[in-house]
Amino acid sequence: MKKLFFMVCFVAFTYTASAQIETPQPSPFSKIEQKVGLTDVTLEFSRPGMKGRAIYGDLVPFGKVWRTGANANTKITFSTDVTVNGQTLKAGSYAIYTIPNKDKWEVMFYSDANNWGTPRKWDDSKVVVKASADVVPMPMNIETFTMTFDDLTNNSAVIGILWEKAYVGIQFETPTEKAVLASIEKTMAGPSANDYYAAAVYYKTEGKDIQQAVKWIDKAIAMTKKQPRFWYYRQQSLIHAKAGNKKGAIAAAKTSLELATKAGNSDYMKMNKDSLKEWGAL
Repeated sequence: MKKLFFMVCFVAFTYTASAQIETPQPSPFSKIEQKVGLTDVTLEFSRPGMKGRAIYGDLVPFGKVWRTGANANTKITFSTDVTVNGQTLKAGSYAIYTIPNKDKWEVMFYSDANNWGTPRKWDDSKVVVKASADVVPMPMNIETFTMTFDDLTNNSAVIGILWEKAYVGIQFETPTEKAVLASIEKTMAGPSANDYYAAAVYYKTEGKDIQQAVKWIDKAIAMTKKQPRFWYYRQQSLIHAKAGNKKGAIAAAKTSLELATKAGNSDYMKMNKDSLKEWGAL
């Protein structure tokens, strides 16, 4: 009995030790990160090798959905919305599935990006975008399955798929121009009311140039006259009081109190009343 016990322990130890041995994967994982204009794009896939095998039409049958690589599904992640074949792909992650054929492939962006290979149950409603791509013959074999980002511009890139003697490319477009023009327009228009407000409050809080804080908070108030904000007037009253302008502080506090009352904000109502009492206005 004791001998049997030691034999079982030895086998278990041997198995555990063997399980700790790390060996190279037959289809190693790859991850590519690429900036396209202002969009961050990440591509994750596994890379099988030809290893003397015929690939398209054999190992990878024509006319059937393929995981586009090996192991887990190939996954692409966009930090912004992009466009493929005139169709919008929202920011997020997608599995890339393909249907290879001799001269043309179907490329599909699938909303469920967490499958081992192809889904057990294919769901057409999860195909967010489908596009066709021509097969470009290569002059030599590409031994290892490869994916690339090609033909980079500020507004687009091509997802390249290379293996055996075939190259397939699918282009996507990014909203770079729209984002840049919006940024330019905002910057050229100058600081917003929120920018002036934040700068003024920071200067008051940190004990910096209070006269500069006065100019900034007054500018913020002027820019929001059509939609007055009680918290803006509250800070204006405190900044003017700190600058020694008691009359201006009282006027701002009264306006803040009136707006806070309309908004039903009891906290600001109390703060303004306390300040007005302190300054002898109540």
